[in-house]
Amino acid sequence: MTTETTEATGPTPAAAKVLLELIRLRKEFGTHATTTAVDDVSLEVHEGETLALVGESGCGKTTLTRLLLRLLEPTAGSVRFDGQDLAALSAPELRAVRRQMQVVLQDPYSSMNPRMRITDIVAEPLVTHDPEARGRRARPRTRERVGELLEAVGLDAGVQDRYPHEFSGGQRQRVSIARALALRPRLLVLDEPTSALDVSVQATVLDLLADLQQRLGLTYVFVSHNLAVVGQVADRVAVMRRGSLVEVGDTAEVLRSPRHPYTRQLLDAVPVLDPRKGRRAAQRAAASPTAEASR
Repeated sequence: MTTETTEATGPTPAAAKVLLELIRLRKEFGTHATTTAVDDVSLEVHEGETLALVGESGCGKTTLTRLLLRLLEPTAGSVRFDGQDLAALSAPELRAVRRQMQVVLQDPYSSMNPRMRITDIVAEPLVTHDPEARGRRARPRTRERVGELLEAVGLDAGVQDRYPHEFSGGQRQRVSIARALALRPRLLVLDEPTSALDVSVQATVLDLLADLQQRLGLTYVFVSHNLAVVGQVADRVAVMRRGSLVEVGDTAEVLRSPRHPYTRQLLDAVPVLDPRKGRRAAQRAAASPTAEASR
């Protein structure tokens, strides 16, 4: 069942180029008794912005991100990246586009081979996509590039020969970000990138992401269930419920004056020490100077 989307008022990056466009996406699973995971979703992501995709567990966020990365084929609808319909691309053309779309997963440790050294983990995209990065002769140049990537995310280039278990959770997430940046992508899909980290570590990773976006001109799709975090990092927010978008708009406006009852429920569920304050925590986060500075 399709739910009508409420568009929040407030400024949108209308002048910015549309980098990613989802057009009436639908995804069903099963043959006889089908389950609709994504239902008629249309959405634009503008170049240089952070669009947050929020909703409770099971609402379809992960399925939608797999569709936009073309890790899943849609039942109906299409995905356009930089004006190109991903479904219409040949295998070599899709491979070239994949260099520009990378993902950072929720649990950095599970996304790494524990038997691989950090240098090989970060270099994996380079070796996969660039023939010049393969082989013994390319090893010194590849290690140099890995060192640059590690330093870009705040790690010492000298840690390349260590293994994932030798790092903290926050450091492993930095390694994941370095790997995602290896191919110089334009779009990063950040799938709950801080939810597995301690609160103090979350803040440093969010600061890193904001800095990288500013320096490299990245576009983010930030998947989260935490509206307090979303208020700090996102320019716009899209709220999902039961596979459909129910509200899309400027983050500060949506958090300050939500128009859909489900968005209000999510705001009321934000944990606060004083329950009488209700949704104020997320609203203050959206209006804080730190939030404005990170955009």
